Amino acid sequence: MTSTTSATLTSLGLGSGLDAESIVTKLVALERQPITKLQTEASTIQSKISAFGKIQSEVSTLRDAAAKLTSPDLWASTAATSSDETVAKVTTSSGAATGNYSVVVSSLAAAQTTVTNASVASSTSTVGSGTLTIDIGSWAADNTFTRKSGTSSVSIVIADTDTLEGIRDKINSSGAAVKASIVKDASTGAAKLVMNSTATGASNGFRVQADASSTSGVAALAFDPEHSTTGTTRTQAATNASATINGVAVNSETNTISGALTGIDIKVSKVSGTAVSVNVDQDNTTITAAIQAFATAYSSLYSTIKSNTKYDDSTKTAATLQGDSTAVGMGNRLRTLLGANSSASSVFTSLSSLGLQVQSGGALTVNSTKLTSALSNLAEVKKAFSAADTTGSGADGFATRFRSLADELLGTEGPLTSRTTGLNTLVKNNSKRQDELDARATLYEKRLRAQYSALDTKMSQISSTSNYVTQMINSLNAANKSSS
Repeated sequence: MTSTTSATLTSLGLGSGLDAESIVTKLVALERQPITKLQTEASTIQSKISAFGKIQSEVSTLRDAAAKLTSPDLWASTAATSSDETVAKVTTSSGAATGNYSVVVSSLAAAQTTVTNASVASSTSTVGSGTLTIDIGSWAADNTFTRKSGTSSVSIVIADTDTLEGIRDKINSSGAAVKASIVKDASTGAAKLVMNSTATGASNGFRVQADASSTSGVAALAFDPEHSTTGTTRTQAATNASATINGVAVNSETNTISGALTGIDIKVSKVSGTAVSVNVDQDNTTITAAIQAFATAYSSLYSTIKSNTKYDDSTKTAATLQGDSTAVGMGNRLRTLLGANSSASSVFTSLSSLGLQVQSGGALTVNSTKLTSALSNLAEVKKAFSAADTTGSGADGFATRFRSLADELLGTEGPLTSRTTGLNTLVKNNSKRQDELDARATLYEKRLRAQYSALDTKMSQISSTSNYVTQMINSLNAANKSSS
């Protein structure tokens, strides 16, 4: 008997003749169907998380807009106008009182400037050696110099090899509150050293002294009229800006007069021959913009909630959050709060009385004419928006109520936070279950392939044996025929 060896199987089903690969694939696909369902559920949950993320962002925007309407600074905001901004430009800040002011500018603040009398052949020429000492302070009418409190002398050592450019650079890098530059004389082409205070004001003048060892060229750079130094000329004295406000004299080291009027800064640009009229009024433009921002933030949030919770009859499709109790409840609370009255103001008891009107689709718009009229009674408008009732919420202003609602929704245990946390937990659990089912399906496929592979081997052996037996019978039959 001739022995036979089964061939190595390279494709599932070759040995058995069955379409084993198709059978395994279909069986595994059935096993993996729950995973596909979980993937669909995960996609839906992620869509809800994304929708709530947008809602959360817009609640935060509404909260900021409402918070601004509860800020005392907003209701105290003012705006100033000047009859001649080329003379005096006015800005206001917190604490500015409304009123009318007459401003007369008699002088501008200036920085001290000195120019050397003697010229040097060029900026690259040397002038000698020595030490220059610079002090910052004020000059009296008799040329007496007083050093500014809190400042120190700055000494600059000049070597024989230092050019005029080098001296300029040493002054500029010395830390003294003086800057130097070189000017070329148009008539002679020679160079002169110009020095300027870095700050305006009478107390920011400067003195430049040369020590006894300085050569004549270095000494000629000094400015010290108190000790009869004549090497330089003062072309501009350090002066304060001077003005009168409603007849009261004021001055400033800079050209911005601050502190004379609380919360009001006056920037002067030139001397005026006549009085400039300055008016400070409540800043209705800023207040209106804040109210408009609140209306816009509310409308955007409400629109987002509405679009995510609706059911479209025409397409028979539900939005991402349709039927979600958290989203639906939030929309209901917003509408209720918007339509509620408040006793914070005895004049403006509803948002509509202030000019904020709800449209048919739920959007909140501002009637500018009605709001402008309301702002003529600023004290009551302020109460209507920003009042806080310590005994309850009945007398809370409208903005105070919306800010409180937003704080609740966004809180660590608030509805938005809790819902988002819950959805994220569902996603994690879903992913974990997918991994478990995927592992089970992988083992199931491995087991099926092993079983069908064993079947292929067995069927191949049986087929081989069957072929051998058939051959032997055929051989015996042939032999019997021959012998007969």
